Amino acid sequence: MGSLQQRFQTFLDRPGLLADLLGRLETKTGIKRYYLATGTVAFLGLYLMFGYGASLLCNLIGFVYPAYFSIKAIESSSKEDDTMWLTYWVVYGVFSVAEFFSDTFLYWFPFYYAGKCLFLVWCMAPVSWNGSQVLYQNVIRPCFLKHHRTVDSVISDLSGKALNAASTVTREASKAAVNLGLESDKTK
Repeated sequence: MGSLQQRFQTFLDRPGLLADLLGRLETKTGIKRYYLATGTVAFLGLYLMFGYGASLLCNLIGFVYPAYFSIKAIESSSKEDDTMWLTYWVVYGVFSVAEFFSDTFLYWFPFYYAGKCLFLVWCMAPVSWNGSQVLYQNVIRPCFLKHHRTVDSVISDLSGKALNAASTVTREASKAAVNLGLESDKTK
């Protein structure tokens, strides 16, 4: 399986956008890609722990990379990458809603954004045991399967009521417009 350092080096050498970027930086600076990547990860980690705007950086990491690869997945012919990124976005959405209600408390914990960023990186990691798969299979899917009929029923009822309300408003507005038109004809 190799040491963590060897696996990290293999990841950095794998063909793709990251390898191309690191290759260009390595050529221009003369610094090995391993050190460039390690330094960048260390800087980002420290910034997430102590830097101003750590929230923005964390949200960019959790959004920009997945958004880019989601677009690539949409454009590819494979269904597997679509499922992987859809699963990420479901977990990201559930996490964002939960975070909205708990953020005022969690924000005060030391290194909150570093932990959040690590969580999001785990959720998008290109491994079979990534956070999105684990959380979806063990938490979200069972909850969905248990409650989806009730939610579908409520949504259907709300949709029907919204359609009726829109129809009533349109009918009343139409009557009001006709009445206004008749009133303006009488005053002429």
